[in-house]
Amino acid sequence: MAESDAPAPQDPSPSVKARFLRRRRDLATPAEPVDETLPRGVRLAGAWSWRLLVIGAVIAVAIFLIVQLRLIVIPVLIAVLLAALLVPFKDFLIRHRWPSWLAIVATLVTLIVVVGGLFYLAIWQVTRQSHELQTQSVAAFDQFRRWLTTGPLGLTADQIDSAFQSIWTSLQQDSQVFISGALSIGSTLGHVLTGALLTLFSVLFILIDGRSIWGWVVRVFPKSARSAVDGAGRAGWTTLRNFAKVQVLVASIDALGIGLGAFFLGLPLVIPIAVLVFLGSFIPIVGAVITGALAVFIALVFKGWVFALIMLGIVLLVQQIEGHVLQPLIMGTAVKVHPLAVVLAVAAGSLLAGIPGALFAVPFVAVLNVMVHYVSSGAWKDTPPEPLEAPPGAIWETVPRPLRRP
Repeated sequence: MAESDAPAPQDPSPSVKARFLRRRRDLATPAEPVDETLPRGVRLAGAWSWRLLVIGAVIAVAIFLIVQLRLIVIPVLIAVLLAALLVPFKDFLIRHRWPSWLAIVATLVTLIVVVGGLFYLAIWQVTRQSHELQTQSVAAFDQFRRWLTTGPLGLTADQIDSAFQSIWTSLQQDSQVFISGALSIGSTLGHVLTGALLTLFSVLFILIDGRSIWGWVVRVFPKSARSAVDGAGRAGWTTLRNFAKVQVLVASIDALGIGLGAFFLGLPLVIPIAVLVFLGSFIPIVGAVITGALAVFIALVFKGWVFALIMLGIVLLVQQIEGHVLQPLIMGTAVKVHPLAVVLAVAAGSLLAGIPGALFAVPFVAVLNVMVHYVSSGAWKDTPPEPLEAPPGAIWETVPRPLRRP
């Protein structure tokens, strides 16, 4: 058959051709990214999750380093808290034309004399009345034990011994949270002395060269962030100074109220009670309650139930004045931390770090709150930073400056 007689090839139908072209286009087009196939809520949750994990890892590393360096970190933090209280006194002396070196020496001597004098009076009175306290404690315990056996409870001696043993075991286990927390200063006398010396030297250098030390810290950050860091640090320092001054006032009022109550009731160990209440009040809300319970116990041992109830009423009255008058009017305006945040911060600090954690929880939360608010408000963008030029020979002068383009 001739070639011209062969049938011509037929074109495919339009539908078949369209499916063929669409198939080729699908094969040539790259696959859609997986992120585009996910719902927006899932993408947001994933983005937040990995960022929160990174932040948590950084916080965990920071806590680990603090725990490892606790013998250095805690004395330095105590020194910063003391310096926040002492710097205004030093500046007051300098404004009244005292030489700088003499003002610093007078400030340190005042600190040592006040703290040492309080501890000396407390230890002296405890030593003088220790025998009487021991005798009265044993007599009160025996009387309480007789009441348990002959009173309405009718307990046996074995039941009483078992109950006291269980209570003692529980107290030993629970007290480890407060006495030997993760950041405890140390259980040996050497650690305590080392921490005291480090605290004293840190306070001394902060009083001498605190501005230069802060300038060195600011210069470690990138130049674009220095204004925010400097402004946030100064705002935090102001809050810390206000907290230190107000806390001393509140602690003094608590110690004076409970101490005078113990004095008028004729209780022994009045000075140790007042000193413990003063020191315990630096842990807001919780400290004064625990130390006030000690005053109630002494009243119970030496004077009986009636005087113990009266002492309990005095402690509760002082706590009500502190909680409803002093904290809202004085502490609230100076620190601006909600009472619930104070309680939660103290609880979390005590669980994580024992007594040091409870002590530093509230100032840490207050300073952090002010610094974050300052940075987020953007006030540092419109405020020119104060000059941070280093004096000749300052330690932070050794930080390399960024190279300037010609």
